[in-house]
Amino acid sequence: MREVVENTLVSADGITGSPPSWTGGLFAAEAAAIALRQLERTDAMLMGRATYELFARLWGSPTDPYGQALYDVDKYVFSSTLERVDWHGARLVRGDVTETVRELRETGDGDLLVYGHGGVARELLSAGLVDRLRLWVFPVLVGEGERLSDACLRQPLELVGTEQLEHGVVVHTYRPGAS
Repeated sequence: MREVVENTLVSADGITGSPPSWTGGLFAAEAAAIALRQLERTDAMLMGRATYELFARLWGSPTDPYGQALYDVDKYVFSSTLERVDWHGARLVRGDVTETVRELRETGDGDLLVYGHGGVARELLSAGLVDRLRLWVFPVLVGEGERLSDACLRQPLELVGTEQLEHGVVVHTYRPGAS
C-alpha cells in the first residue's frame, strides 16, 4: 500500500503560509537534494487549487532536475473551482478527497506526496490518511501569517526521524495518530 507523505515548510514560530516569502536562501543545496530524493520516490502528488496554480507557474517549464521531477510526476488536483488543469501529468479531481486518496493508496508502490498544510493536507490528516508528516522547520521568525496550529486538529505524533540541514533547517518526521 502506498503511503501519504505531507511535506510542510514551517517557520520557527509556527507560520506555514507563504513560505517563498520567508525561506529565502535557507532552502539551500542540501535541502533541495533531499526534496528531489523524496520526489523521486513519489508516484503522484496530491494538491489543491492554490498549490497547483503556484507550482504550475513556478515549474511549468522545467529548468533543473527538481523542476523536471515535478513536471514528470502525476498530479491529482482537487478543486471545485478550476475548469481545467493544463500542467503536464495533472488530473482534475472533483470527487471526495478522502475517498479518492483511499483508492489511490491501493494502487502503485511509490509515495503520494502533499506539499504544504492547505485544505487537502488538513482533510487527509483529520481522516487519518497521512502516514508521515515531515515538518521542515526554518530558523526564522515570521511573526504573522497562517500558523500550522490554526489549521490543525489536536493530533498525537510520534517522532520517527530528525535531520539537521545546513543553515539551521531541521526536518522532523512524525507518524500521525501514534499514542
